[in-house]
Amino acid sequence: MTTKPRILQVGSLSGSPSANQRLANDYDVFELWKHGDRKAALTDHGKGITAVVTSATMGADADLINALPDLKAICSWGVGYETIDVQAARARGVLVSNTPDVLTDCVADLAWGLMIAGARRMSLGDRFVRAGRWGQVHGNIPLGTRVSGKKLGVIGLGRIGQAIARRGDGFDMEVRYHNRRARTDVPYGYEASLIDLATWADFLVVATVGGPETRHLVNQQVIEALGPKGIIVNIARGPVIDEQALTTALENGKLGCAALDVFEYEPKVPEALIDSDNTVLLPHIGSATYETRLAMEDLMLENLASYFQNGKLVTPVE
Repeated sequence: MTTKPRILQVGSLSGSPSANQRLANDYDVFELWKHGDRKAALTDHGKGITAVVTSATMGADADLINALPDLKAICSWGVGYETIDVQAARARGVLVSNTPDVLTDCVADLAWGLMIAGARRMSLGDRFVRAGRWGQVHGNIPLGTRVSGKKLGVIGLGRIGQAIARRGDGFDMEVRYHNRRARTDVPYGYEASLIDLATWADFLVVATVGGPETRHLVNQQVIEALGPKGIIVNIARGPVIDEQALTTALENGKLGCAALDVFEYEPKVPEALIDSDNTVLLPHIGSATYETRLAMEDLMLENLASYFQNGKLVTPVE
């Protein structure tokens, strides 16, 4: 009888079509999330575990990494890895993988859905119809703004940022971007100043990585530079935008609209954003299609299998 490799799963991957079951089929899974005293569970059961499965939401901090003396690999379900202490992992010689590329198109599609929904007041229109107000004495909803032919600014021109920018071609939009450094392999204009990009743009899409380096990158000055007719879209990480500054700008009419899939303290969403007619709010569903979640699952499992077969990962975090 073959013994299954023993792994630790930080939390349930319930947002994936079949990851939990496939992990259970192939591995001896220690389900950390089912233990109330996490520290005691790691002390009692951590020895002998060489691989951890986690996600961008659940992460793997230094305490978790250092509590597993035999740990060699962390395989994450998701592209973001700011919640994984990569430095602590490297200090221990632990490999880390994520699932890039497979979710690029779905996240880019959603960014465009948010952009159009914000510009054309789709959420407000939906509520208007559901409330039975259409055709009544209340009149109609306020006019929206055209998307085609406008100026699109993208913050972070990585895989997802480029996919968002490419879609701008179909809408006859001029595209510029802000990055840590200019790229030489793209046809879009580069703005070294984020405030200059926001001043120029009609739509500003946040597609940069999360983490301490980008926290509140989009601050009050950037938001107000986008202006009272500007629309900001965030499909990256909530803390990239200063949410208090965003809320204040919307309340004061200094920003036109915020269309958000992520929030600074999710799942908590400020009441001011919920109550505003100038917001589109989604529950972090950028990758939430069956096709993409299955592809993420497949790649995460491929990384895990590769580690146990040859000690290497397919998509290591560099």
